[in-house]
Amino acid sequence: MSRPLHRGVSGGGRFSGNIQHYLEDSQMKIKSDKEVLDKSEQATFTLRNPFQFLFSENSSSKQVSIENGFLLSDPYAPSTLRNHHMLTLLLKLSLVVIVILGLAISSLWAISLTPASRSPVIRGYRRLQEQLVSDLWDIGELSLGATRFKDSEFCSPEFENFVPCFNVTENLELGLIEGKEFDRRCGPMSKQNCLILAPPKYKIPHRWPTGRDVIWIDNVKITAQEVLSSGSLTKRMMMLDEDQISFSFASSMVDDNIEDYSHQIAEMIGLRNESYLVQAGVRTVLDIGCGYGSLGAHLFPKQLITMCIANYESSGSQVEIALERGLPAIVGSFASKQLPFPSLSFDMIHSAWDGVEWDKKDGIYLIEVDRVLRPGGYFVWTSPFANMPASDHDKGKINKWDFVLNFAKDLCWDLLSQQDKTVVWKKPSKKNCYASRKHGSGPLICKEGRDAETPYYHPLEACIGGTRSRRWIPIKERANWPSRAILSAKELAVHGVLPDDFMEETTNWKSTVRDYWSLLSPLIFSDHPKRPGDEDPIPPDYMVRNVLDMNAHLGGFNSALLDAGKSVWVMNVVPIIGVNHLPLILDRGFVGVLHDWCESFPTYPRTYDMVHADGLLSLQAVKQSHCSMLDLFYEIDRLLRPEGWVILRDTTSLIESARAIASRLKWEARVVEVESNNDEKLLVCQKPTFGQKKKVQGKLLADMDAESRVITQKVK
Repeated sequence: MSRPLHRGVSGGGRFSGNIQHYLEDSQMKIKSDKEVLDKSEQATFTLRNPFQFLFSENSSSKQVSIENGFLLSDPYAPSTLRNHHMLTLLLKLSLVVIVILGLAISSLWAISLTPASRSPVIRGYRRLQEQLVSDLWDIGELSLGATRFKDSEFCSPEFENFVPCFNVTENLELGLIEGKEFDRRCGPMSKQNCLILAPPKYKIPHRWPTGRDVIWIDNVKITAQEVLSSGSLTKRMMMLDEDQISFSFASSMVDDNIEDYSHQIAEMIGLRNESYLVQAGVRTVLDIGCGYGSLGAHLFPKQLITMCIANYESSGSQVEIALERGLPAIVGSFASKQLPFPSLSFDMIHSAWDGVEWDKKDGIYLIEVDRVLRPGGYFVWTSPFANMPASDHDKGKINKWDFVLNFAKDLCWDLLSQQDKTVVWKKPSKKNCYASRKHGSGPLICKEGRDAETPYYHPLEACIGGTRSRRWIPIKERANWPSRAILSAKELAVHGVLPDDFMEETTNWKSTVRDYWSLLSPLIFSDHPKRPGDEDPIPPDYMVRNVLDMNAHLGGFNSALLDAGKSVWVMNVVPIIGVNHLPLILDRGFVGVLHDWCESFPTYPRTYDMVHADGLLSLQAVKQSHCSMLDLFYEIDRLLRPEGWVILRDTTSLIESARAIASRLKWEARVVEVESNNDEKLLVCQKPTFGQKKKVQGKLLADMDAESRVITQKVK
């Protein structure tokens, strides 16, 4: 039997897992108790409902509650404030001791289990362990009072385009040069403890496919002069039309338009046109210094997905504008650190007029390209230094070209074709070339300890990586897209995943995506609420252009969206504290990165139409994450565009607590029960457009309640 969509509570709840540590930092972001006294907020407690103070109307802070014969005076009265603080400190210390002892004893018990008996009880044991800490959290919650649930404040206007961890000015002051000033450096000052507002004239982006070629100029940080002068060969020229920027009719980064350029690349590989790239084994493309994403925009309808990566730019950013067009992009630099991708990740790597000094540092940047390029994959390089004739008087340019040409040979790359300023190489499909090189020529093969499968911002390695990986499979030996999305039993064995587990997840996510879409359908059409008894309107495929999946597992959510015919792309994020399934996800033909969710994601504000997380809150709690849930939600709010959606699935206690934080962030939020699992719930939220007249989804739900309409939901 289906369960109705419940409106949930306006706050409170409890956390499961090791939550005390996970959320304790939230207290540093709340004003002091004296400030709460000045606002005369109610602090009424009852023994029967310890969270009643979260739901009741405001009243005098001096109110006294009598329940079941117990007299509960105001804990924030001046005469008891000092005692309150002492009691809170004592309680916290006691909780820490209890948690340590409880977890230590339970761990010893778990170790004592035999392998045969461990499997049937591990799930129940884990649930009991989470419930223990959850109950302790309930006790600690009472000592914190109502201060935790104060509304969050808005950031000052200078945070409008805030990208934490990328501060070029600060890096230069620290003496970081030669490209290191663009490196990612996360510290205590990298987080924002406020809600970032959109620009005053911000407009909701155009739906796809229009939005790929037309954006609102006020949505990005770029001046009209930068638009008009963007004809440099590093960026896609744009056409300014009043308050919009058009990419449809401008010239590309090369002499002809982007269609001719991509057609040229295909011919250089030996294909009729770019539509045949998929048949040649190409599905994923990494575009280094992507301009404004025009190559990716052109290839997307042809079933190729292009990930743009470029340095942080404070204005006129390549990444920000590509993302505003709804295209995959992240901020990144490999001046000194490896790219945040596993070895052997992409079928093609493209670099056109990107400013990278490929001849510097003994070719270490070309080595990094080789690391993330799959066997048999293609490196496409368009540069003013390419194909320099020996008769040219600029010896500097000739030396650059000669270095790249000779170093590519040392990497065993096969030079396929040269046309004008574009060169195409092919990485070898077999490993025997490396052993046949002359002694001392080219970089060495990485030793086992230096050949990390999935580095997370490790220093660049001056050796050839990926050769020891079991994933060394030439692109032409892999299934072509879209068959590649379903890995064979042999491929799954490489990743240590059983075929039955893979197919079960795939089936479950197909059902879940149908339910998600049905759930969002009446909300998307909030301007036209249906009457009781009418069929739910079918939501448009383009209502969501991109999705950030914060805990991607095996990429099943991405696969189900594509299987349902949704024209979206998903940024699959694998938390570094969980099981690393990112190589599997990339082998399926999807895009994604590793990430620590206690740090800011490498992108600009207002990037994604939807943020999805299945089990992330539990993972953060169980792994004793060093950041709070409030920190995580501030980051989600930064990443989400106005009127964007959040779907969280987790344990009931965590969802209830997340609902309280969502209210603080001024999101419209509803809790949905999961019929197939009484221990889990969904939290569906929408971020409003502040400072503008917005559609209030809550009004729609109130109208539905008034008409006695019941929305049912089945999520498996």
